[in-house]
Amino acid sequence: MDFATIIDSEIFRLVILPLLIFLSRIVDVSIGTIRIIYVARGMKLLATIFGFFEVLIWLVAITQIMQHLSNFVVYITYAAGFAIGNYIGILIENKLAMGYVAVRAITQKEATDLVFQLREKKFSVTSIAARGVSGRVRLVIAIIRRKDLEEVISIIKHYNPNAFYSVEDVKSVSNKITRIREKPYSENIGKIKKMK
Repeated sequence: MDFATIIDSEIFRLVILPLLIFLSRIVDVSIGTIRIIYVARGMKLLATIFGFFEVLIWLVAITQIMQHLSNFVVYITYAAGFAIGNYIGILIENKLAMGYVAVRAITQKEATDLVFQLREKKFSVTSIAARGVSGRVRLVIAIIRRKDLEEVISIIKHYNPNAFYSVEDVKSVSNKITRIREKPYSENIGKIKKMK
């Protein structure tokens, strides 16, 4: 059986072609999701490279659909590939955990233990006394790598379970150091006291 015969067969038209379109849509939409994330973070070169491959794969898929307009199965697989590609793209982005986020925690109780623990884990933290709707609060701010987010949220929940916290994407930071490279905070307390 030669290649032309395979392409003209019912198996190719109803199984192989729709499967190829489905897989190509998963790949190009996953790439597109990651490209959008790169664009949002200002990573021009990577966004450009991913954009090239995204459109190239899409063109191949759409060309096949246009050549087989009477085949309703390709429409379904095209749409299914798009939906699953979005899901997979988000999973990939979460695994890559690229970039930085700002974590802001507002605590109604004293945040000394929370701040101490975050600094013990070498996170650079700013703590500010503030006034909220219900009175005095403590605002704790940290700019961290996205990959450290779960650890920071876990610390917040452990030391201040009722704290309100928010997480926002950070497009750029002026200083890439988000974890202190010195000795742990507890070892630096003596130095801080001497400076006063």
